Amino acid sequence: MRKSPYPIDHTLGLSWYISDLDGIGGRLKGDPEDFVVEEISDNPSSTGTGPYLICRLTKKNWDQQRAIKEIAGRLGVSHQRFGFAGTKDKRAVTTQFISIYKADPAVIQSLHIPDMTIEPVGFSDHQISLGDLKGNRFRISLSEYESLKPETTTDDIVAGLAGGVPNYFGYQRFGVQRPVTHLTGLDILRGSYEDAVRTFVSTPSTGESEEYAEGRKFYADTGDAKEALHHIPVRLSLERSLLHHLVSNPGDYAGAFHTFPRTLRSMFVSAVQSWLFNRALSMRIEEGRGLADPVEGDRIVFSDGRSDTVTTGTSRMAAMQVKRDRCRIAIFMQGSEPVQATGPDDKNMAWLMEQEGITSEMFGTASTFLETRFSGAPRSILLNSDVSIEMGENRMNFAFSLQPGQYATTLLREIMKADPIMMI
Repeated sequence: MRKSPYPIDHTLGLSWYISDLDGIGGRLKGDPEDFVVEEISDNPSSTGTGPYLICRLTKKNWDQQRAIKEIAGRLGVSHQRFGFAGTKDKRAVTTQFISIYKADPAVIQSLHIPDMTIEPVGFSDHQISLGDLKGNRFRISLSEYESLKPETTTDDIVAGLAGGVPNYFGYQRFGVQRPVTHLTGLDILRGSYEDAVRTFVSTPSTGESEEYAEGRKFYADTGDAKEALHHIPVRLSLERSLLHHLVSNPGDYAGAFHTFPRTLRSMFVSAVQSWLFNRALSMRIEEGRGLADPVEGDRIVFSDGRSDTVTTGTSRMAAMQVKRDRCRIAIFMQGSEPVQATGPDDKNMAWLMEQEGITSEMFGTASTFLETRFSGAPRSILLNSDVSIEMGENRMNFAFSLQPGQYATTLLREIMKADPIMMI
């Protein structure tokens, strides 16, 4: 167990490495082709005549929300017609299924968008929604890493991961250069919608261009949405959509967030849940409680979604079930439903919420405002995957699969122990 030396890790709650091996450093995503992600899913199409056209979308170096908006713009329809199972990385080559309400396959096939392929595969009676996938398959090439020590082999690296790693929410959930998603979510939870707009538009990004930085600073200093549109670059389309709404609807800061697709605006509050989970998990590790050693008061979650609480009488059986991988220790991610604290993790979560001035009622209000449920759920604290490593020319190549909601960077940071800026 090692403490991360990087301040951003502690800001986002990723305070610990579980592996004692020295990191090899390196760079992820030197090129988009270095990070290949393929969604694992039952083909959601059917031979029916439902209103949802199912397409296989492959894109390179496209932010997902901007990709959806680009397709919608070419079709002349609202981005609200689109559905997808999960958000994929920008600087990568990604393949996933999307649904489009009442789209013509012939028109889709006629689209020519650089670094993007959209292949109609059928129709469905149902829209694809967040979580409608089995997982993701990764092929990742690491460059600029340090040479392995003579006594260390790739087998040693794999063995160091055999017991699993903390199932942190990864950097993409929050941003490394601009970790603003959860901060915006905190403002929304507190009902401070004007602050939420200012946080999202004005928070600077590490290493961003002077043009971007000046535009953000102008809005931070003036709060003048109309004039800020002359300073905020066109590529910052999400920021500009908030400002455009405020120009047309002065003072309607809450309504500004409804210019975003529901899947996007829901991510702000869910990022708060993720941030609290990361911090609670780091507190567990710091307190010396294991990731696979259940004790009284721990929550456990089974593969079928059932959950339970470990008691004095069931602790031995729970330990056996965890060892056989029939269940995992979990931390309950707080939401709108009040939760009675049963163990140390629950008490730590309650303390974190009190420190941030967050209540379950706030999640309920946000659920109504954002039209998304934030009821809370248990999340496993352990991430396991069978990792294969091959040495290439100036490359270390990794292949593995992860379950929904798990992050490749969470796994690879244990091997690299590099500055997070090298991992985005």
